[in-house]
Amino acid sequence: MQAIFKNIKGSLGRIRGLVLRYLFLIKGSVPRLLELAYWPSIQLVLWGFISQFFLTQSSILAEAAGILIGAVLLWDVLFRGQLGFSISFLEELWSRNLGHIFVTPLRPCEFILALMGISLIRVFIGMSPAIILAIPLYHFSIFDLGFPLLAFFTNLLIFGWVIGLLVTSLLLRFGVGAESLAWALIFLIAPVSAIYYPVSILPNWLQWIAWMLPPAHVFEGMRAILVQDYFEKTLLFSASTLNLGYLIIATMVFLYNFNAARREGRLLQIGE
Repeated sequence: MQAIFKNIKGSLGRIRGLVLRYLFLIKGSVPRLLELAYWPSIQLVLWGFISQFFLTQSSILAEAAGILIGAVLLWDVLFRGQLGFSISFLEELWSRNLGHIFVTPLRPCEFILALMGISLIRVFIGMSPAIILAIPLYHFSIFDLGFPLLAFFTNLLIFGWVIGLLVTSLLLRFGVGAESLAWALIFLIAPVSAIYYPVSILPNWLQWIAWMLPPAHVFEGMRAILVQDYFEKTLLFSASTLNLGYLIIATMVFLYNFNAARREGRLLQIGE
């Protein structure tokens, strides 16, 4: 009996040790700590605005299905574009290969372009089945948007790369302990991107933030085509201009953090 209690005590001690390890990981990492409350809060805010929108609308309900499906598909372009960029970078960190590839004459800007290229490929691979399935299942074709679809697609993809550059910059600064940001950061802008509802449904103090983000212009433009059959060129121009500015800033932030990591010898040591 004494041996049984001793084994149980040892087992509980090992369990306690593992629990403490994970608690210390959370305590020592701000991104992990924030993640605990992040998803419930974002989901509440996002779907709360959607509910408010449909409570105040009646004439648009007949067109709601097409609008929501189009929004889901275009949002996935942004999400997969950012995730494809970030995950490809994380693959190098997980395998501790980042320092090795930069022993070659590879330049940081070439690395960025390569990440953009693989991100584009991943978006096409990931989106194609969903786009095709939407036609027989929901009688909705994203191609009905016509030429503006290419403009919307390009702007969302570029902004996905902007977020990807910021995520990789944080990874260079904090290591793979911040890898959850690869999935989480993009959803920070979801409530103010006007994906499923117009910008006007947001509180006044949030509307100016929404108009500073390219996705809000893109999704407003999509709804203008589906509801009013009208292409708002000013929205496309605003989204493209914002994207250009954000892409330049994000690239500079990445290069700054990359050069700092190289100077400090962190390229070979990035970890938890």
